[in-house]
Amino acid sequence: MSEFRAFRIHEDEGAVRAGIETMSLDALSPGEVVIEAQFSSINFKDALAGSGKGKILRKFPLNGGIDVSGIVHSSEDARFKAGDAVLVTGCGLSEVHDGGYAEYVRVPAEWVIPVPEGLDAYSVMALGTAGFTAALAIMRMEDNHQTPDLGPVIVTGATGGVGSFAIDMLSGLGYQVAAFSGKADAKGFLESLGATQIIDRHQLEMGTRPLEKSQWGGAIDNVGGDTLGWLTRTVHPWGNIVSIGMAAGIKLETTVMPFILRGVSVLGASSSNCPTPWRHTLWQRLGSDLKPRHLDKIVADTVTMEQLPEAFEAMLAGKTTGRVVVAIKS
Repeated sequence: MSEFRAFRIHEDEGAVRAGIETMSLDALSPGEVVIEAQFSSINFKDALAGSGKGKILRKFPLNGGIDVSGIVHSSEDARFKAGDAVLVTGCGLSEVHDGGYAEYVRVPAEWVIPVPEGLDAYSVMALGTAGFTAALAIMRMEDNHQTPDLGPVIVTGATGGVGSFAIDMLSGLGYQVAAFSGKADAKGFLESLGATQIIDRHQLEMGTRPLEKSQWGGAIDNVGGDTLGWLTRTVHPWGNIVSIGMAAGIKLETTVMPFILRGVSVLGASSSNCPTPWRHTLWQRLGSDLKPRHLDKIVADTVTMEQLPEAFEAMLAGKTTGRVVVAIKS
């Protein structure tokens, strides 16, 4: 391979421009493993980065795409050989390192995960960072003693990739799941994933007291802002809230009352710098007990690299439900 296609993001005098270019392997970020890419995905961060509407990249230019799957083209690390099916999610792709929107991707060997049994190159990108983050959130809750006996788990931002997977996975583990969404037409979709209660965020009165009536055994929050503050006031004693998003803002306004009177815990889940041993464990689980039962329903579309700008705009406008996979080779 001498030259290949990549969706590359530049910054010129403060303005971001992006599109498909031809480049060589020598121009890629360094690493021990070269992957011949088959699939990637579109996450909210990808849409922000590729459209220039969010400060995701910390250096320019870079290839977009925080996820990639494919086969090993070459490896300087003995753990991997040509032909191995592998994936990379997060780890700084499309932030400080060339990402997955390219026919070839070069990465440090430490970032590379073998595709687990029960999954393939397409399904691991259907999951991607979104599915991995949902699994990470569930693991964080389990590690802090979350069980179905504590009561229903509410998932905010329920129609997004992380939210959809969280509903599916939690339901599969035996939890009752409440879906929190502002999309009135998504009720059937959310129920098909396993949600037993739908909360319309437009009709919700959150209240202002330091403690409101407790309703939830736990929560996975993609929203942040006032919604996260409300969750701290309404989770049952000893329940866990995992904060993984900030669609409604970065500020958290609450009091110490939920923590010292109900023992509520707020946990973080950072998928981009997750410890490597956790990554391997979670991907094995994503091929087994956390494997979504409704992956076909959660994947909304498969697009080519040429279609990325249009797909970014649709996601940022809130017009997408579930996941969008990117086929790297048309």
